[in-house]
Amino acid sequence: MNPYVQYMYSYPHKTAYRPLDGISLHEYAPMLMGKGHGLYLHVPFCQGKCGYCNLFSITGQDDKAMTQYFDVVERQSRQYQKLLAAYGTEFSEFTIGGGTPLLLSERQLERMFAMAGECFLLEEDAEIGIETAPNQTEEEKLKLLKQAGVTRVSMGIQSFFDNELQVLQRNHRAERARRALALLMTMGFCCVNVDFIYGIPGQTVDSLQASLKEAIAFGVDEIFLYPLYVKHGAGLVREGMVLNPEYAYRQYREMSGYLQAEGFRQDSMRRFVRKGSGKEAQREFSECGFGTSLALGCGGRSYVGGLHFCTPYAVTRQGCLEQLRRFEETEDFLAVRHGILLSEEEQRRRYVIRHLLIRPGIAGERYQELFGSSLWEDFPLLERWLAKGWLKTAEAKEHRHFLTLTEKGMGLSDYLGPMLISPEVQAKMQEWETKAT
Repeated sequence: MNPYVQYMYSYPHKTAYRPLDGISLHEYAPMLMGKGHGLYLHVPFCQGKCGYCNLFSITGQDDKAMTQYFDVVERQSRQYQKLLAAYGTEFSEFTIGGGTPLLLSERQLERMFAMAGECFLLEEDAEIGIETAPNQTEEEKLKLLKQAGVTRVSMGIQSFFDNELQVLQRNHRAERARRALALLMTMGFCCVNVDFIYGIPGQTVDSLQASLKEAIAFGVDEIFLYPLYVKHGAGLVREGMVLNPEYAYRQYREMSGYLQAEGFRQDSMRRFVRKGSGKEAQREFSECGFGTSLALGCGGRSYVGGLHFCTPYAVTRQGCLEQLRRFEETEDFLAVRHGILLSEEEQRRRYVIRHLLIRPGIAGERYQELFGSSLWEDFPLLERWLAKGWLKTAEAKEHRHFLTLTEKGMGLSDYLGPMLISPEVQAKMQEWETKAT
């Protein structure tokens, strides 16, 4: 059994999206009324493309190209601003991802935050998060982030060993990551999280633990531990890299235990949160199946009710550049041209996936309230998971009964999650893969 089938960070995957016709964001704008929404800005520019990367990112763009991109993002933002004015929309989260957002110059970063502040209303205690990489983590830019109210900074380190970074085709070296993280920890951000990868050819349990031990010593608030995937379009695919999922699973099991012994709470297969400093021993239940989020830029996705939309999925340089060109030529950003409309069944699946793979899990009573049917009847495979020891029932606050993954089940998240994909979505994803190869 390969524990690493697919990372279920959202559902449905973008490869299941298709062209849409006759849909306008005007129809869905009332769902963005009031508070509690998410705002996402995608900055697709990178210094280099990592060997495992299958995200929407583009290298080799100069200052002029980046400025041109933000000219279009500003036009998109103005259109959204005008649309949302009647609904009093306030955003509780503002996330800037990529790509590598801190590849932008200080002037461009200032423009980005000014534009967001002028066009969108953030709640008073809104969480503002941004991604960075070691080579782009500079003191003046971090000061700028503090002034802009950023609360969370996420840095992809992946390893503190140069030979492992070279295998991954990362552009930084371990010593640069150490200096960047040391600087980042002096800035007083509310949360600093770092990413590491396991399953790297040549990496051992000991070298992985050594990397995590260094991160812990820096005092980071959260650690994200990702298995190495080599998917369509990534550079390592062309090199024919062969992974060892059995050994990667051993690395995961040992490091999960290690991080928990070091005082980190495990919220999902990937996320480990340092206890203390306001962090509870157990993650509070947070309903996330019906959240609304609006994306800016090329490559980010929006969720508004049953409508999910974004620019067409692309990974290769040629594909990403083509989508960037189309984005910059767009006149009407309120016309939704590519995405998916979720049926009630797909919304059920999304709700289950979004909750079951994150602790404390899914509350059967809440599922019944929302959908008017039994979780067990709608998803009979959960009975089998329970019998295999992958699931357990637990009681949390307010006497809710949660169905939650066991330690064993948590480690199999990327094996179990794909079982919840509907045949229709699976067929669309496979159709995309077939055409792309």
